[in-house]
Amino acid sequence: MINWQQHYAAIWRPKHNHLRPVARLDPIRLERLLQVDRQKQLLITNTQRFLAGQPANHALLWGAKGTGKSSLIKALLNEYAADGLRVVEVDKADLIDLPEIVDHIHMEPYRFILFCDDLSFDSEETSYKHLKSVLEGSIELPPDNVVLYATSNRRHLVPQTQADNNETLAARMADTSVLHSDTVEEKLSLADRFGLWLSFYPISWQEYQAVVESLFEGVELAISREELLDAAKLFARSRGTNSARTAKQFYQSMVERKR
Repeated sequence: MINWQQHYAAIWRPKHNHLRPVARLDPIRLERLLQVDRQKQLLITNTQRFLAGQPANHALLWGAKGTGKSSLIKALLNEYAADGLRVVEVDKADLIDLPEIVDHIHMEPYRFILFCDDLSFDSEETSYKHLKSVLEGSIELPPDNVVLYATSNRRHLVPQTQADNNETLAARMADTSVLHSDTVEEKLSLADRFGLWLSFYPISWQEYQAVVESLFEGVELAISREELLDAAKLFARSRGTNSARTAKQFYQSMVERKR
């Protein structure tokens, strides 16, 4: 059994059917996450309502990679752990175990975010159906102390293919559309079961530079501000993206070089 007073997060280990406490948490803080003020405030408000025992929504954070989706959830834990917030990370492959995971925590006097990172499904996958027990409940309502926060690069989680459209059209022509339409609709409506959608978009060069400057605030360097920003731009171009993640990777490379 996990001592939740001592450990603020855990990861589900399906082979051993238990939760492993996280010993080293990412120390990211909310104030360090830039260019996502709207998304940050909406998720903070939802989380505060959840902690207060008020109605709160499951949240889907979707959009471009490296824009701070996962970091925002980690920062929430650092901000509200003292208020009783806890996080359990669940891999997509282990969604079938969600009922067992909930059984482990639903009687605890804490508020739990079930965190599923990089959640998306191929057209033929059916494991997304296991999310319904947490999102909507079954014969038993989902517990009040559990909410699901997921990140994804896709808004709809399960892609709609041209084959779906063609098959739907053919089914309608054959007047057998009901069952097929239900199947396609179930795929596409998965994201609709999340009450809070937060979209994340690529940042501009100016915003990227602002993130870089924030990371290097208070750091003594042997180069000028202009040289630092030029190096940051070159670093981003070498990776083909100027995301907040890229800015952090540039910062880490410069700090390591300084040692």
